[in-house]
Amino acid sequence: MVGIKTIKIDGESIHIFKSAIYIFESSSGITLELDLIVTEVAVKKYKNEENLFIDIELEDGRIINSIMYVKILSGGLPQLNLFCELDDINGYEDFDKVNENDSWFPNIEDGITLAEIRKVEMPIEEINLKLKLPIDQVEWLKSQKKGQLNRVFQEFIYEYWKKENS
Repeated sequence: MVGIKTIKIDGESIHIFKSAIYIFESSSGITLELDLIVTEVAVKKYKNEENLFIDIELEDGRIINSIMYVKILSGGLPQLNLFCELDDINGYEDFDKVNENDSWFPNIEDGITLAEIRKVEMPIEEINLKLKLPIDQVEWLKSQKKGQLNRVFQEFIYEYWKKENS
């Protein structure tokens, strides 16, 4: 099996937790497939792109540069599936080969959890809350800057979780 050392997407290095690179053979042709477990932030960044310029450095020192199409795999862990068509497999003889009729596909989700991924890069999401509070608290909240309120709520929630779990 061919191992991946580094990946750059559009010139930017990305953190990969697990990966698989292989040749996929189907009735419509041959593709080079790259499956990556990445952060949720990376999936969000690239999910709407049609194709990306990918630099792949393999563990044996080979470099593959290609424009690859993007497919987002839903379910489980955050993943990117990148692929490009190949005219022939010269130079790829040592890559795993998967046929469309095979029941085996690389499973790159084993041994990693979403919690481990979020330790590397935690996604930040916006939320709107509708609360009923005493007027003095409402006035205080309205007088605060957004960044300060974000920190207050983050600290409060983490402290509340600690209290609940002890």
